[in-house]
Amino acid sequence: MKAIRIHEDGGPGVLRYEDAPDPVPGTGQVLIDLRAASMNHLDVWVRKGLPSVPKPRILGADGAGIVVSGDSFEPGERVVINPALDHGDGRITVVGEHTDGTHAERIAVPAEQVYRIPDDLGFEAAAAFPLVFETAYRMLVTKAGLREREWVLVWGIGGGVSTASLAIAKALGARVIVTSGNDTKLEPARELGADAALNHDTDDVPGTVKELTSGGAHVVVDHVGEATWQRSLAAARADGRICVCGATSGPNPPAQLHRIWWKQLTVYGSTMGSRTDFEAVFELVTSGRVVPVIDHVFPLAEAAAAHKRLEAGEQLGKIVLRIPG
Repeated sequence: MKAIRIHEDGGPGVLRYEDAPDPVPGTGQVLIDLRAASMNHLDVWVRKGLPSVPKPRILGADGAGIVVSGDSFEPGERVVINPALDHGDGRITVVGEHTDGTHAERIAVPAEQVYRIPDDLGFEAAAAFPLVFETAYRMLVTKAGLREREWVLVWGIGGGVSTASLAIAKALGARVIVTSGNDTKLEPARELGADAALNHDTDDVPGTVKELTSGGAHVVVDHVGEATWQRSLAAARADGRICVCGATSGPNPPAQLHRIWWKQLTVYGSTMGSRTDFEAVFELVTSGRVVPVIDHVFPLAEAAAAHKRLEAGEQLGKIVLRIPG
């Protein structure tokens, strides 16, 4: 089969579109002909060696396609993959990080990670939601307990977790303020349902958030880190909740611990999600209550261009790979 593999850590130049051995399904696994996969920042980190994984390695956590064979499934069934195998003891095995991934023509995964999708959900949309939607759901609902009419601040609306957070929060009846450093993303974000959209490079985000919400955001979604952390603490209202799932601008911001105890804030760390989290977002997507936002679709063979677009921060929503390319 054709696949995108890395044989060493580095930039987009280490990505190889090449022949790879066809996967052989083991006991309890499903063999899938993939039709679409999507890009996540995880793919960039793994490619760079953060963490460095055994090689050669096929990248990609998210994918959807057609069953070839497998327990409890019929050949030809349309399916999507849950990228996280929750072992129930705090350990999670992630497709594309701990095992070969979805940026290939075929994959074999445990049957418990495979879900049938309705005919009206396209492969590209199905591949666009799993990792980022379960990550966002776990932060907003499982961790922060988001309630109807609460205010949510979401930094960096271009990314997949941010657009997923916007979609989920709105579906649950919350009000959402988003930010971007690119003015061209602000109006599309409003069209996607944002109640307000701010430029985090030029606007006073904490001041404006406090004004719009009469005191501050109930929940802040911060996956940026050093560049936004101080403002996240400032923008949260007393007794607010801050959810952290990444640090794309750096992991060591000024702590400002006094704001946490003075405002009695709760900080939640969160990574991906459990089977329950995935099934909750699966229902939201398949019922049509939320719709994944797709930024751009590349053929599988052009995965390097997809990596470059993701790293440049040019996207609004998910970057998808069409398979076969």
